[in-house]
Order: sequence, then C-alpha cells, then structure tokens
Amino acid sequence: MKVLVVNDIVGNRSRGLAAALQRRGCDTITAALSEIGFDTGSPSGLAIPGFDGGDLPEAVLVRSVAAGSFEAITRRLGVLHALRALGVPVWNSAQAIERCVDKSMTTFVLQLAGLPTPATFAVEGREAAEAVVAREAGPLVLKPLFGAQGRGIRLINGVEDLPAEEEINGVYYLQRYIKRAGPPFRDYRVFVCAGKVLAMMARRGDDWITNINRGATPEGLVSHDSELERLALAAAKAVGADFAGVDILPDADGRPFVLEVNSMPAWSGLQSVVEIDIADAIAEALLGFLDARAEKPAMPLPASAVS
Repeated sequence: MKVLVVNDIVGNRSRGLAAALQRRGCDTITAALSEIGFDTGSPSGLAIPGFDGGDLPEAVLVRSVAAGSFEAITRRLGVLHALRALGVPVWNSAQAIERCVDKSMTTFVLQLAGLPTPATFAVEGREAAEAVVAREAGPLVLKPLFGAQGRGIRLINGVEDLPAEEEINGVYYLQRYIKRAGPPFRDYRVFVCAGKVLAMMARRGDDWITNINRGATPEGLVSHDSELERLALAAAKAVGADFAGVDILPDADGRPFVLEVNSMPAWSGLQSVVEIDIADAIAEALLGFLDARAEKPAMPLPASAVS
C-alpha cells in the first residue's frame, strides 16, 4: 500500500508519521503539493512524484500546505480536489482545509452547527471595520484571516487601534474578546482523529495569547473533560475534518467557546505532555479507515442501470 504524505517541510512529526505507516507495511512517499502537477497526458490526469504511469496512492495525508500566491494555493487545493474526485481518500480534504484556513468560514460553520463561538465579524475596508468597533463598544480581537500560531493577533479597544487596510489586505476579521481568569491565562487544545479524541492539553501563559510558540507552557490533563471532548468532536465534524486540533477557551465563568479548528495541526507541544504517540494513532486510524472502506460492500446498481 502506497500512502502519500503531503508536506512542505519534513520535521520530526512528519518523520514519525511516515515511520508509523511504514511499521504497518505501507510504502510512504512524501511530497509537497507544489511538486504535484496536473498532466492531461497521464492516465490519472496528475503527475505525482514517486508514482509512475499514472499510478495513484491508496490514501493521502495532508500535513501542510505552504504559503503562496492566490494562484498557487488555488492550484494546490485543486490537486487535492482532483485526488478526491479520482476516489483517493484525502485526510484532510481540500474542503475541510478551505473551511479551516479561512477563519470567517470556520466561525460561520461552527455557529451553523450550534456550537458556542465568540461573536465574529469579517468585513472589507476600514470604514466597515470602524462601524463594527463603534457598534460593539468593547474590546475585540483582530486576527489575520489566514494565519496560525498566534501571529498577527492584536487587541482592539477603539478605532484608533485598527491597522491600515494595506497591512491586512483590506480584510478585518474581528472577534469579541472573551474575558477570562488570569494571569496566568489558560485555554485548551483537543486533538481529534477519526471521530475520537486522541489527546488534550491546557496551554498556560502570562500573555492572553496562549500559543506555545508565544511562550505558553503545555500542561497535561489528569483526566479528559467530557464537555471539551463533546465540543471538539462536534467542531471537527462541522468542518468535515478527519483529524484536527480544536482550540477551546473558557470565559471567566468557565463557559467554553470554540475558537478555531486547525486542519493541519502541529502536535509537538501536545506530544510533550501526553503518553499516546499521536503520529502512531493517526496512522492506525487512517489504515483502520481504509480497511473498513475496503470491506464495505459495493452499492448495487439500480434496476434501470442493468435493464
């Protein structure tokens, strides 16, 4: 069985994932989406490194999609759409990645699913953003529409705190600030895979932005919180993610809010405080999914198709 791991930078976690698949008898090939081309001369219509004669992988696992121009990202996601159209299971699908990368769509989908998420406003132009700030009359959090690991986040207390349009490509993604206990501040990262919670941790920091790369400390939890599990599973299902890191923040009264769903999550911080081997668990879940898919009986053709 050949499994394609899509990744732009091969680090320890990616190597661990490839090793876990190989221990289970898989031939694992790693390639960046930028290296996969559309090729109408190929039987499959794609040219994939490590796959000759139009061969396709039995499954694709997406670890990362590199930044690039709008055209480049559109083409790369198009490759994932094409693989799915060819019947190749893709974890996570292009649709799930699109829903998670675009924070405005993430919060829309979460709200549509009835999940608690902070009041959110995504508008174009400073005038529209100023109207939101004036109407809310309270602190808001400005985040890059496309961004991760806490980069570019700032607190907006008034219109004077809004950046110029050119700094954020004209799009203002504003989320109501959730008041919470602290410092130290805490939130939670819950790792979901194939409809199950694999692991979770608290992130503690003196800064209200509690990302690990911003200096927050990961903390293991003695036992899993059933409400965090419920919310994380529902959030991953809402965006259609096969595996995801779900960020949940409790307010000062302990009420949880789902902030984000990461369809290409890192897990270095989480792995440092949990016993389960996350890469191994993902590999096990993927192959379990493929086995179940292979055993599922084919749907019979309708009578009109065989008459």
